[in-house]
Amino acid sequence: MNLTRRSFLTTAASPLLAQKSAPPAARPNIVLVVADDLAAWMTGCYGNTEIRTPNIDRLAAGGTRFVNNFVCTPICSASRATLFTGRTPSQHGIHDFLSDKPATNPDQGQLAPPASFANEVMISDLLAQAGYKCGYAGKWHMGNDASPGHGFTYTATIGARSYQDPVINVNGSAVNEKGYLADVLTRHATGFIDQQSKGTPFFLTVGYLNPHTPYEGHPQKYYDMYKDAKFESFGIQPAAANALREKSHLAHTVESLRKCAASVTALDDQIPVLQRKLMEKGLFDNTIFIFTGDNGYLLGRHGLWSKGHASNPINMYEEAMQVPMIWQWPGRVPVHAVRPELVSFYDFVPSICEATGVKPPAGRNLCGRSYLPLATNRPLPKKEPWRELVFGQFRYAWMARDNYFKLVVRNEGEGPNELYDLKKDPREQVNLYEHPGFVTVRDGLARRLAEWRQKYSS
Repeated sequence: MNLTRRSFLTTAASPLLAQKSAPPAARPNIVLVVADDLAAWMTGCYGNTEIRTPNIDRLAAGGTRFVNNFVCTPICSASRATLFTGRTPSQHGIHDFLSDKPATNPDQGQLAPPASFANEVMISDLLAQAGYKCGYAGKWHMGNDASPGHGFTYTATIGARSYQDPVINVNGSAVNEKGYLADVLTRHATGFIDQQSKGTPFFLTVGYLNPHTPYEGHPQKYYDMYKDAKFESFGIQPAAANALREKSHLAHTVESLRKCAASVTALDDQIPVLQRKLMEKGLFDNTIFIFTGDNGYLLGRHGLWSKGHASNPINMYEEAMQVPMIWQWPGRVPVHAVRPELVSFYDFVPSICEATGVKPPAGRNLCGRSYLPLATNRPLPKKEPWRELVFGQFRYAWMARDNYFKLVVRNEGEGPNELYDLKKDPREQVNLYEHPGFVTVRDGLARRLAEWRQKYSS
């Protein structure tokens, strides 16, 4: 086979290309891709056999994939706030999705961030102060969407949501764009990369709306890919009695799944475009390319469709809490690597700080820890093994999860507490909270959760 320049660039995410011997000589660039409503289980590299994600899978093969990566909160705004600040909802103050017109129902959302959120220190603030050029293209959804601030000198954020001919706020000014939203965002992202040079590091976030609803407006070729799909491996269940947000999709589940899958594959096709641009600019070798989602999604499992708000009371099921976390960094992150440790969104800021040599923010009481040694396959200090627990918080519900069990407790009057044996019952069908044989497990997790809540409440 003749390897032309074009064919070489199209394989930019391949393991062979990602494997380099010489470490970068300068501070690394960071490209962070955040999908909206993309659960880990919805991608091929995390075991899905029916949704096509060849480029995400190739990205994972060319780097390190964390198989147990959890959001702190299974809803977009709160989850993004934790990702960028390293702090919990009790600390940063965003507890739900932000909405200008909250409905009078259990998934009403939150009108705005608290005034104190303006003082939160984001990873972009730290990197900008350290000399990084920071750009953002896509969904922000943490307040002040048109002009996010926080060290970003170039922003192209989503205004009026539409997958076709969207309104994009370019550096604070609304612009009517033409074309498919994902392509438009990629165009802004690659335009930002075009302005960068090897002498100055940059941090770029691309926040795609895919595969968030609505499921209309994607290019027809992606719908055609799934016109006969049955999704028989998904474990779809009849609509639950407590189904809430987006439950209308449960009346025609397979049809909705076909449209959702089309949106995922359309997202997947953006990855090589970003990586080709990095290669064209000579920036690929010294760029950490990270792929994740802002929260998981149920898609008919448990008889629910959406995420944390899919049910009343709100849920913290595995499908809603686990999202992809894939790192690729030539010469530093090994290829075909899989890490089983429990990591969380609140570990992201410490990890990026270590990777870039930037000090974590002082006085912010961060609960996370850098997993850069895990991503780069470096040994941990003998007396500092990786922790065996992750925690979650969503309004009135709290989670503690180890490698064997998950505990979910709710404030009094807000629904039942739950305990699941994840080894024997990975789909969380049998609630063991009141089972006398699991009292020790339950109370042990409850004690650790109470300690975590008290320590990281401010």
